[in-house]
Amino acid sequence: MKRVLRTPVGASDHVIGEASAAVTVVEYGDFECPYCAEASSGIHLMLLRYPGSVRFAFRHFPQEDVHPHAVLAAEASEAAAIQGKFWPMHDRLFRRQRNLTRSDLNAVAREIKLDLAAFSLAMDGHVSLTRIKAMAADGRKSGVRSTPTIFINGKPFDVAFDLQHLYDEIDKELAALGK
Repeated sequence: MKRVLRTPVGASDHVIGEASAAVTVVEYGDFECPYCAEASSGIHLMLLRYPGSVRFAFRHFPQEDVHPHAVLAAEASEAAAIQGKFWPMHDRLFRRQRNLTRSDLNAVAREIKLDLAAFSLAMDGHVSLTRIKAMAADGRKSGVRSTPTIFINGKPFDVAFDLQHLYDEIDKELAALGK
C-alpha cells in the first residue's frame, strides 16, 4: 500500500498553527511510545523555528499490543480536549509516559486544572473511544503501521530523523511553494 495521508487536516483535528500555513505536519502518535516522546521535543522546536509557516496536527494511533496504557492516555487527552486543554495534557503525557495509570492521569488532570468531575465522567464513559479508534483506522488507511508516523503536506516523512532532516524537508516544501 502506498503511504499517503488520506484525510486532510480538518476542524476535528488537534492543531497548532494557522490553517493558512504553507506546510502541514501530521503525526500519528501513541502517548506511551518512547519514540513519539522524542519526536514531541523536535516538533516543539520545529514550531518555534517556523512560526506562521508550519502547522502541526496530532492524531491518535495507540498501539495497544505493545503499550497497555496507550488507549487510556489517548482518552485522557480527549477528555482534556473537551475542556480546551488537549495540548497541556499532550505535553505532560509525553513527559510522564511511564506513569499512565488512571490515578496518574487524574493527577495530571488536577495539575492542568481540569474540572475533575467532567474529566472522570468522560473517562468513565469512554466518550472519545470511538473517535480515537476512528483516527487509528484512518491512519491504517494512510499506511500507518507504527509510531510516530509523520506526514509533511500529505507525504510520508522518514521518522528516523534528526531535526536538521526535518528542517530540510520543510525548507524544501516551502521553496517548492515559493515561500
